[in-house]
Amino acid sequence: MTGIRKTRGLAISAVALAALAGMSLPAHAEDTDPSEPVVEMGTAPPEEPQETDLTDPIEGEPNIPDIPPTGKLPSEYCEKSHVYIPTANLGRKHKGVGATQSNYNNGTRTARSTFTSELTGEVGINVTVGLSTSVDVMVAKIESKYDVNLSLKLTAKMGNSISVDTPAKKTTNAKYGVYRLKNTGTSYVIYSNCQTSAKKTITSYTPWRVGWYLWEE
Repeated sequence: MTGIRKTRGLAISAVALAALAGMSLPAHAEDTDPSEPVVEMGTAPPEEPQETDLTDPIEGEPNIPDIPPTGKLPSEYCEKSHVYIPTANLGRKHKGVGATQSNYNNGTRTARSTFTSELTGEVGINVTVGLSTSVDVMVAKIESKYDVNLSLKLTAKMGNSISVDTPAKKTTNAKYGVYRLKNTGTSYVIYSNCQTSAKKTITSYTPWRVGWYLWEE
């Protein structure tokens, strides 16, 4: 997302000032109470993942058989292991719960727009097919590499409200939901004969915080 501002109540945060100054901040930078919803202002609708490319993760490690026995001891022996290595933090992406709400200011002065979430919905992890390890291991690796705190699932609840200024002749759009960290990583299996399976690039969306995404038109 570009042109992002991050606010709590009516105060512009340090993240907002940095964004306006053109500075970059790490994805784990947080200056709000974790119990309060995140609010971000962008210049375009949120990027939604292509759900056809994603699947719900399998609980536990996938049942991947070991190399069939050959009748003789291999020249090398390795303990079978399921490997996942995070390779790229692609930032926070918003997954909406419920419809987008909009308010057009037809006046000549700035007006106040208030939006209230109308649904309760749960958002979990999505990954591309081929993860060779458990989702718990994947999340732990991502948290360790990027110094973030993630969840297996988060609930965006009905009734949460946000108020923002809408300039004259502009439309403010608002969507409530869950921010998820988008990440890519490499996943494969090391077999007992020390050979490895084909390495797959895994894209994942892991819940980070509940919050609003806003943009103007």
